Amino acid sequence: MSLTLHPGYLPTAIGRVVELHAQFYSALVGFGLPFEARVARELAEFCERYGDHRDGLWLLLKDGVVEGSIAIDGAHAQQSGAHLRWFIVSDKVRGTGSGTVLLTAAMSFCESRHYQHVHLSTFEGLDAARHLYEKFGFALKHQQLGKQWGSEVNEQRFERQA
Repeated sequence: MSLTLHPGYLPTAIGRVVELHAQFYSALVGFGLPFEARVARELAEFCERYGDHRDGLWLLLKDGVVEGSIAIDGAHAQQSGAHLRWFIVSDKVRGTGSGTVLLTAAMSFCESRHYQHVHLSTFEGLDAARHLYEKFGFALKHQQLGKQWGSEVNEQRFERQA
């Protein structure tokens, strides 16, 4: 299996990252149209305003196909911290260390930009992802029941201080 890490956008990346999220979260917790539309809209907006000096996007490719992604949205890094977003790996590469590769790239980027605070939003029950977040210094700071992704889940906010 040939995995490569590609920094930045590639044609079809938005659609493929949305597809990965929609497939995974639909099967896991029943997220549907509201979730998929939100991921598509926010990822497209991020890509349109992307700035190399503040933002990062990494795509994990297997034989040229996007099988994972992660992004750092630095638009509000100075005020409220950098936002880790769109972290996903496909079933094809899950369990291969690809999540660690993606998080390493994102956290190295944050360190190179001197981002002192990084946060992410997720929900309870994603134990493998939580393990990785904690391995990289993130800590759970807040949780509450919510429906921001279309179905009620125990939403969580993780934060990392440099």
